[in-house]
Amino acid sequence: MAGNSFGSLFRLTTFGESHGKAIGGVLDGCPAGLTLDLSEIQKDLNRRKPGQSAIVTQRKEPDTVEFYSGIFEGKTTGTPIGFAIHNTNQKSHDYSHIKDSYRPSHADYVYDQKYGFRDYRGGGRSSARETASRVVAGAIAKQLLSDIKINAFVSQVGELKLDKHYKDLDFNFIESNPVRCPDPESAAKMEAYIKEIKKEGDTIGGIITCVAQNVPIGLGEPVFDKLHAELGKAMLSINAVKGFEFGSGFAGVTMKGSEHNDQFNTDGTTKTNNSGGVQGGISNGMDIYFNVAFKPVATVLQAYDTIDKDGNPVTTQGKGRHDPCVVPRAVPIVEAMTALVLADFMLLNRSTKL
Repeated sequence: MAGNSFGSLFRLTTFGESHGKAIGGVLDGCPAGLTLDLSEIQKDLNRRKPGQSAIVTQRKEPDTVEFYSGIFEGKTTGTPIGFAIHNTNQKSHDYSHIKDSYRPSHADYVYDQKYGFRDYRGGGRSSARETASRVVAGAIAKQLLSDIKINAFVSQVGELKLDKHYKDLDFNFIESNPVRCPDPESAAKMEAYIKEIKKEGDTIGGIITCVAQNVPIGLGEPVFDKLHAELGKAMLSINAVKGFEFGSGFAGVTMKGSEHNDQFNTDGTTKTNNSGGVQGGISNGMDIYFNVAFKPVATVLQAYDTIDKDGNPVTTQGKGRHDPCVVPRAVPIVEAMTALVLADFMLLNRSTKL
């Protein structure tokens, strides 16, 4: 199967299925001599793992990462970093009812049509459980990018929107609540709403905002490998993502050029940042910020109509343990993919000039 690797120089390849023995990855291209804090890697995994609060899936997985290569005496060796996260709490029987039918808006049907075979247990390779491997690699990338600060947070759940600019928020509050919204009042409303949706056996979508600060000027490769294009690809590769906008985004179409242009200060910074920290596909030293839209989780615990593998209409119902809203657990995934993109471009940038 193609499409299991991400990055050019700083390159991650992942493996595994939701209900297999393990998931994991191989991270190649990490420079030698980087001192790693393994507890920080595990900390990010804990932010993504299931069962951490009442508003996420109750699958209980320790998600403890084990490293097998590329690290010696606490430092990277320059060789591929191999790692695995063992699955311990699979309940494959929860999916036996969809063995011969397809869940609407899932990858079930297209996987079956593409490969002529599918692992129906938890979605197999199409499951968002695969993203745990991305979080491990992203946590390593964060430590390589020690001067760059990456913070993602939930800014919208359904129609409940956080109407504050990121500069007016205290990122220290992101981890203070299960929604991972840095505004306590908004977080409480979002949490209550997700609980209501869960009681209905339904799901809801949301938006994650990400901010990367202290990014140096010059990251990004013209013409097809623009920084914002690679960030867009990274975000759209995450399960359930349906939209990506950076800087002024779609709101920029309502502005005149004279309003939208970021005027320079004498030191090269800009008075505004409608460009979102990227111009000509290259970072300009200003904050990089963008929004990532997640659809409602496709598995609803309600009866629904679908078809079986022979094309016959059938009625079934969602079962098992699922997230009523994916965005709280997706925050560290967005951060991880951002870090992977920036780390890759940082290494590429070293070869652009003497």
